[in-house]
Amino acid sequence: MHFSYNKLSQSPRIFRKLTGLSLDDFNIILNLVSKDFDQAFPSLGRKPKIATHEDRLVLIFLYYRCYVTHEFIGYFVGLDETNICRLFARIEPLIAGHVHIKKDRTLTEEAVNTLLTDVTEQPIQRPKNKKARKSYYSGKKKRHTQKVEITITTNGKIIDVSQTTAGSVHDLKIRRNGNHLPSDAKKYGDLGYQGWQKESRNVNLPHKKTKNGTLTDQQKKENKEHSRTRIAVEHQFSRLKKFRILGEVYRNFRKKHNLRFNIIAGIINLQLGF
Repeated sequence: MHFSYNKLSQSPRIFRKLTGLSLDDFNIILNLVSKDFDQAFPSLGRKPKIATHEDRLVLIFLYYRCYVTHEFIGYFVGLDETNICRLFARIEPLIAGHVHIKKDRTLTEEAVNTLLTDVTEQPIQRPKNKKARKSYYSGKKKRHTQKVEITITTNGKIIDVSQTTAGSVHDLKIRRNGNHLPSDAKKYGDLGYQGWQKESRNVNLPHKKTKNGTLTDQQKKENKEHSRTRIAVEHQFSRLKKFRILGEVYRNFRKKHNLRFNIIAGIINLQLGF
């Protein structure tokens, strides 16, 4: 193996650049998944080329952070791309069992006063199926995309991640099909959620300028205050997309996107101390 956890851990700065994780956060995740990894990779028979749990985790986080090809990773560890694909398919569900976003049923109006909700779009490769091409085409982005909605608290904790949805689906429809949010909590969204205020209480949306009209100075001031509150969710999108598997054109099978989005959202929560 041309590089390993032992080598990378000697340079914490490079380790973080390549994996998106500090050594402390990496070790927390390693402790969480070690028992499951022991069962999935029993120390019997021929010794595998990637023999330690640390090296397996380094590879998957390298893939998420840098989004290089399986061939690229396989070259450095002396494995075929098919073996790398199989390795990732085995370990991703194990990581997701411990590092993910789960619906917190203890959230109450008293515990959560303010929630910020928004949708992000990620470009995908042009689908081969004609029906899928139409479904995933985003009129806003003028390309094929997929969408995910997140909901966070004002301190940045991600508490909900929607299912991955085709790019043509409206933001409000994603919210309608998503998990229920506390009714008495203040909920902030952007203009993509026009109509949500008619379906739920305490929904705060920015003022929308009418055709050929203008906003009053008071409305502009309120919009600035709204943006100042809602900017926290944009910061979370920025953190998520530092893992380039979520920030670049998604090249993989779409069915695994939501699993990976949840894992990375769980990593962000871990990094912020939640």
